[in-house]
Amino acid sequence: MEGENDPGADMEALIRRLRLHRPASSPYDPSPAAALATAAAGELFRPRRAAVLVCLFRGAAGELRVILTKRSPSLSTHSGEVALPGGKADEGDADDAATALRESKEEIGLDPALVTVVASLEHFLSKHLLVVVPVVGILSDTQAFIPVLNVAEVDEIFDVPLEMFLKDENRTSEEREKMGQAFTVHYFTYEKGNRKFIIWGLTARILIHTASIVYERPPDFPERRVQFNLPKYQKEYPSMPLGSVPARH
Repeated sequence: MEGENDPGADMEALIRRLRLHRPASSPYDPSPAAALATAAAGELFRPRRAAVLVCLFRGAAGELRVILTKRSPSLSTHSGEVALPGGKADEGDADDAATALRESKEEIGLDPALVTVVASLEHFLSKHLLVVVPVVGILSDTQAFIPVLNVAEVDEIFDVPLEMFLKDENRTSEEREKMGQAFTVHYFTYEKGNRKFIIWGLTARILIHTASIVYERPPDFPERRVQFNLPKYQKEYPSMPLGSVPARH
């Protein structure tokens, strides 16, 4: 039966379940004990924070889909790559959800009033040592969303089935090493008409994790996740890239 095994078949039940999700405590928040040692050892390293919006909606066939963007080719970093809407937190943002919604409105014209925020997920660390918080939101009225792209940042907007990030179809991977730890980088290929999109790196990792929570099952492939350690003090990492923040490896 159509939608029988898809959480999108009953969006209200999905919303209720996701609101009960409690992410694991973030390993990237400085501990009180570390803060006490700063006077002797130097300034404590405090990573910048960012948030991305994992915006889900029900497709025409009843399946859950997620909104993605293709970054502008004119950007100085990660040009032309696929990302979730989002970016760095501003001082005026009340929380991670506010960051994700503000950035989504700036990038693709998504009115925050159309999105029901249901959960914040486990934190991820980008290759630039940014703590990225995925915020899950539900877009119930898809007809009310008329995308307005910020062409300085976004070249295209498209959507894909969320469940594809649990399947081994259209997926390749490679093994890499960073900070002395081996991990897997996943690449998912999505084709729409004559267009082909590659979803990889941190964006893929976030969507694998989101899909696992939504569908309540692990992916059909070995994920090989890794938790990287932040430097304890600023002198160990003296500079932080200040460009835009795509969700990358």
